[in-house]
Amino acid sequence: MTTPRALIRPYRPTDRDALFDICVRTGDNGGDSRHLYPDPELLPHIFAAPYAELEPELAFVVDDGERAVGYVLGTADTPAFVRRFRDEWLPALADRYPAPAGEPGTPTEVMLHLLHHPERMLVPEIADHPAHLHIDLLPSHQREGYGRELMDTFLAALDARGVRRVHLGMVTANTGARAFYDRLGFSVLPVKDPGPLTYLGRATATPVAPVAGVTGITGITGITGPGAPDARTRS
Repeated sequence: MTTPRALIRPYRPTDRDALFDICVRTGDNGGDSRHLYPDPELLPHIFAAPYAELEPELAFVVDDGERAVGYVLGTADTPAFVRRFRDEWLPALADRYPAPAGEPGTPTEVMLHLLHHPERMLVPEIADHPAHLHIDLLPSHQREGYGRELMDTFLAALDARGVRRVHLGMVTANTGARAFYDRLGFSVLPVKDPGPLTYLGRATATPVAPVAGVTGITGITGITGPGAPDARTRS
């Protein structure tokens, strides 16, 4: 019997546990990150939950009929998001996740540094691409076209709000991610000192074009989430 195709729909508050689970299980360059971070809620509190809470109208999930198995989320206005992250999001977490003293030395300390420095998301060279995004999909639903559907949905939502350009930051070493984004029409945004990241951007108005023989996300999950050692440039 053919498995029913999963649906793309808006994020709901009841998706929170699934959102956290997806973020953790794709947080190590697309793989499970639980061996790196003892607190399973640390990564989601940085790379998923603030977007779902602060801009839920730009959060969408892949629903397989039982639960969310993938998501795309982001912000239409990075500078405004950074301000809200510092003023509204960070205070509630500061006691649970204190900033590391000195230079971060462990994976957890690197993530804590990112949490306490949201201004890292402000990259002057890409200010003309004000929106940014994070996309993650569980391995069980990769290579089935859901990555494209998520991206199309997110881009359309931005375009409807008058946001014309979007960017993301991916770990440069993740060649599978780069190939995926190339197919989706993203191109490199030159940044003087990007650290381990490559910044990519594109216009929001043009739908993602299908490519014959290519389906969905191919191991790219987590690319705009955790994993980069350079906390200053993480976006």
